[in-house]
Amino acid sequence: MKRFGWISVIAVFLALSAFAFGMISRQTRDVAAAPSAVDARPSDTEASHAGAPEDSPSTRAYREASAQMHQAMSINYTGDADIDFLRGMIAHHEGALAMAKVAVEHGEARDVRNLAVEIIAAQESEIVRMRILLARHEDTPAPGARP
Repeated sequence: MKRFGWISVIAVFLALSAFAFGMISRQTRDVAAAPSAVDARPSDTEASHAGAPEDSPSTRAYREASAQMHQAMSINYTGDADIDFLRGMIAHHEGALAMAKVAVEHGEARDVRNLAVEIIAAQESEIVRMRILLARHEDTPAPGARP
């Protein structure tokens, strides 16, 4: 019986390895054949967020959400890693919420829209949790801090 168990484990391992190799090979082939999705606009952050008249409504909404997120993530650091992390991540999650809402509003693919809805629910609950933690830690001096 032990021999059958090990043989089964090895067979499953080999099957999974072959499957993974096939998926990786296929993915590499698909990526190489796919057209480039590089935006040819300038990499200057102000220029890239300005938008162009030919931008679609979703592109304009994504640019606006990205600009707001990056502005909000530009926090004044306190030197307290916990507080700085929470402040930055709240802004980051709020940006993810805004982008997910754009996907729900403008997206056409059901699976992408479903993912965006899941992200909205998850990010909203994480933001609430981080705000609670932030309030707790802002009221408590950091270890080693002088009163």
